[in-house]
Amino acid sequence: MTEEGSLSELPRAEALELLSSLPVGRLVFTHQALPAIRPVNHLVEDDKIVIGLTAGSAIATSSRGGGTVVAYEADCLDIAERSGWTVIVVGLAQLQTDTEAVLHYRARLRPWLGGAAADVLTVSMEIVTGYRLPPARPASEIVRIAQ
Repeated sequence: MTEEGSLSELPRAEALELLSSLPVGRLVFTHQALPAIRPVNHLVEDDKIVIGLTAGSAIATSSRGGGTVVAYEADCLDIAERSGWTVIVVGLAQLQTDTEAVLHYRARLRPWLGGAAADVLTVSMEIVTGYRLPPARPASEIVRIAQ
């Protein structure tokens, strides 16, 4: 343990539970051969992340066909306490084409932007990594430990 605390890796089940507790995260993908990051709303269902996309979104174009590898991150951080958690998922993003599934997901997604999601993207959960950062110790406690 360092003076500032240390990250502890979370079991997959706990990481997914934390991911499920938030409605938004960041989708990381390649756009025009460069990294791109977009804040998006999501839900977790079965073994996938479900994301509502606005019309004409950059990721929709690259995920048509066989899909594309993406990363997804959501976290909850307390700046004052210097604590929190983060979950990162790496998987294959594919546009959902099944009409019944799209309607089901659209009804459950709560977009931050107006209107229903134009497209629905699903991301498989091939690699799930979660970390928790415990609250930092008060400075007075760190001084006592160092003496």
